[in-house]
Amino acid sequence: MLFRQDPKTGACDIVFSKQEIEIIQKKEKIHLSAESLRHFGNVLMRMVIEWNDNFGGGIKQLQSDSNSKVTGQDPDDKDRK
Repeated sequence: MLFRQDPKTGACDIVFSKQEIEIIQKKEKIHLSAESLRHFGNVLMRMVIEWNDNFGGGIKQLQSDSNSKVTGQDPDDKDRK
């Protein structure tokens, strides 16, 4: 899986390989061993820091809580922000 952030808008596409899509379709989950989960967490933290560097001032100031909604958008939607 690749995270591709647009440095101009801060938006991100998550792109899955054909093999990853096949695994998700077949198993309906992704399993990570404890060691893999540790590495995934470390890589994810690095990416989060980099993402935050690419956000503009208004987005950088946003705070999330348990009521915050995370929504996706159609990746082919030409009018997305």
